[in-house]
Amino acid sequence: MRSWGAIPFILIAACGSHTPRSETHFTLPVSAPLDSSFLGYVNENKYTWMSETYLDTNSVRKRIQVPPGTKRVVCESGSFGDWLRHLPLFPGHPAVLLFDGREKWNQLAHAAVINIDVGKFDLQQCADAVIRLRAEYLYSRGMYSDIHFNYTSGHTITFSDWMAGKRPVVKGGKVTFTSGHPKGSDRANFTAYLQNIFTYAGSLSLNKELRPANVREVLPGDVLIVGGSPGHAVLVLDVAEGPGDERYFMIAQSYMPAQQIHLLKNPNREDISPWYSVKESGTQIETPEWTFSTDQLKKF
Repeated sequence: MRSWGAIPFILIAACGSHTPRSETHFTLPVSAPLDSSFLGYVNENKYTWMSETYLDTNSVRKRIQVPPGTKRVVCESGSFGDWLRHLPLFPGHPAVLLFDGREKWNQLAHAAVINIDVGKFDLQQCADAVIRLRAEYLYSRGMYSDIHFNYTSGHTITFSDWMAGKRPVVKGGKVTFTSGHPKGSDRANFTAYLQNIFTYAGSLSLNKELRPANVREVLPGDVLIVGGSPGHAVLVLDVAEGPGDERYFMIAQSYMPAQQIHLLKNPNREDISPWYSVKESGTQIETPEWTFSTDQLKKF
């Protein structure tokens, strides 16, 4: 758990500790054929944390095949879902690393690791990873006024205010703002804003911000979330559909301590992993390190 000092009104909604299940080692499909729905597609997504040019050769959609007889749901070009399914992956099957460079103790839960930094502090945990990816998408589109998240206390902190040089100050049960701080939308300022959000937000606050979603209509960008302490959150990266409106989805997470965001295996269906079947899930979605109920699916 994070150490917060004397901030009595903040209830930290961390991921919580959870004993992982024993698992076999699954093989991630590679060299996936391109869905016919992507013929003529031009990838205009941006991943601004990357210093190198992103060529989309190792993205989620390029690396991972859909289950047999299905195709990816259509996502509008430039949408959050489209941005998520083009996220860059590290090549192969590397270990998941913690914020301090050590390997995560459970290396059996992931199918791939997303090529995004985890930061140098124990901050980017479960709900924080969801916040990070949502904020990065909005930032990449220049939608700065839409970047805002709540502290666990309920106070809304906007990137627009941060860009204007305003900074929140937590004292006792109140949040006030001071002015005269660095202004602008540059990468350093954006990173500082996210670190502040990670410090005072969590699964409890994010759960309250999100709207209910129907698992039978699950879409990329939806969130499975349990708000609390312990609590947990995972993000739906991609969705495929087959005959009879059957849907399959894949999910990514960070966890405790803060660790690289990784694509989760399906612990019960090696043959379709990392995809999960909505129909076969019933009322529960069992992931390698947490079990959600289907009514815990939400959306931005």
